[in-house]
Amino acid sequence: MKEKKMKSPTKKKADKPRCGLCGKTKNLIKTECCGNWICDDEHKYVMFSYARNSCSRNHRRYTLCGYHYNEGHKGDWKTCKKCRSDFEPEMVVWYGTNEYNFEKMPDPPSFTPTKCSKCGQVIVLGNGGYAHGPDGYTCGECFAKDNRRK
Repeated sequence: MKEKKMKSPTKKKADKPRCGLCGKTKNLIKTECCGNWICDDEHKYVMFSYARNSCSRNHRRYTLCGYHYNEGHKGDWKTCKKCRSDFEPEMVVWYGTNEYNFEKMPDPPSFTPTKCSKCGQVIVLGNGGYAHGPDGYTCGECFAKDNRRK
């Protein structure tokens, strides 16, 4: 019977910083707002494409952490009363708990879902696809019907 050789412990690769959102290890920077590692990829965004493929841009534009920093608020974004009062509760929840956050808001407020003022369909404000006017929110489908050329 052959004796198995014991492998000597290999040196563990030095832990490289990783993007806290997607896990990549190349072309990283630290966020200005919270000091977390993130992809330095904002230059890849195409204006008016509304693409959400940039980790850096997504965190800066679609989180309360990024908003809190950009607006110059003091203290921690998770407890900032000004951040909470600047948006409707549904958007506070979305900005505080979406996948672009490094940490989620621990105590998001409750809210009544937003509905289309014409057909009553639930509209998820964080996903877009609606219009907002004097009569409230209108889903994309009702807005399109109302604005077709006759």
